[in-house]
Amino acid sequence: MKSRWWTIAIILGLVVVNYVDRSAISFAATDLKAEFGITPGQYGIISSAFSIGYMLFALLSGPLVDRWGSRRVLIAGMFIWAAATALTPFAGGFIGLILLRIVLGAGEAPCFPAATRVASRWLPVHERGKALALIGGVAVSGSLLVGGPILTQLIAFTGWKGMFWVLAVAGVAWVILAYPFLKNSPSEASFVSKEELDYIRAGQIDGEDSGHESSTDWGEILRNRNLWLVGLGYFAWGFMFWAFMYWLPQYLEHEFGLSIKEVGGFSVAPWASGVVGALLGGILVDRVYKRTQSIRSRFLIIGVALLLAGASIVPILFFPGNLTVALICISAGVGFGFITGGIWWVASIDAAPSQPGTAAGFADACFALSGIIAPSVMGFIVGRTGTYNGGFIVMTVLCLIGAAAMLFFTKEPERAPLGTDPEGELAPAK
Repeated sequence: MKSRWWTIAIILGLVVVNYVDRSAISFAATDLKAEFGITPGQYGIISSAFSIGYMLFALLSGPLVDRWGSRRVLIAGMFIWAAATALTPFAGGFIGLILLRIVLGAGEAPCFPAATRVASRWLPVHERGKALALIGGVAVSGSLLVGGPILTQLIAFTGWKGMFWVLAVAGVAWVILAYPFLKNSPSEASFVSKEELDYIRAGQIDGEDSGHESSTDWGEILRNRNLWLVGLGYFAWGFMFWAFMYWLPQYLEHEFGLSIKEVGGFSVAPWASGVVGALLGGILVDRVYKRTQSIRSRFLIIGVALLLAGASIVPILFFPGNLTVALICISAGVGFGFITGGIWWVASIDAAPSQPGTAAGFADACFALSGIIAPSVMGFIVGRTGTYNGGFIVMTVLCLIGAAAMLFFTKEPERAPLGTDPEGELAPAK
């Protein structure tokens, strides 16, 4: 395996641990409610608390990653989130769970800004669509795909408390395996051949010095129109994503009377669709860009995917209580949504190639904001109405708004001419 793809594989392992950890609470929800006397509304707030820490530190971790590099920030973050995971069974109640979820979110926040910077420093531009689709799409949906069966089996064998302790150990194991190999850039890695280093550098774009860390220019970030629209679209998709991540097990358990093991099995379908969608998105974004050389083509792909994701949820409203219809519609919505999985990060790099960590942190903070709002809104709706229909309507409306923003309000950024990539094609500029 080439060194650059081994580095991407390390990041993929990180993302899997990240998402299994953050989703674990949804499978332990029934036990948590019994142990600590948590109501559905309080569970929604606890779920949202993760994204409070995540959003704040997504904004901070981007500049930290650009300043100090991905390696140090990721390792420190992993130790923080492993500690928060291990302490969850000792939370003591509602307030303790909120505080630990905030800490968990803070520890996990550097993951995607750092992963985006790793991709921009380790890969030529024409390989990033596939890599970021793997990181932001396949690894995310794949971890949730395997996470349901794994977590429910862990609960069966070790109890819900043991599940959290096993996950904490997995985080420490990642640090031990990654420490010798994870480097900020290929120029820092002695195991990278000269041929591979030259190949990577030839395919990079202006402002991406492989070995140079930089300070943050917030003016450039905040004036970037496309980046704001990416944030809006990511928020729209994020509402659907976070709502299903935290409430899908509860929905299947309470709406259709499934056992916890049955929930683990039935929850596979939506995330399996996400894996397919993420793979399709990675292939599509690279092929369309290669043919058109248009950065805006990425926004158009996002817009169409959001439109289809929102439309997929609508039939659930007309066939309530039908498990087959619900699984097909939710799986389609998640699958179409995950087409965008890696494109958000490609778009962030294009928006600010000289500070990709900060740009990715900005987009990720918008995604995290939806993670604060979605679980609480779902909890409020379920608590007040006893059904999930209101939440499905909100998902659909937000996806339509995000689709409109991507399709009609984005624009092709100005680009300066650059050199060619190793295949002889013009490389994009900022």
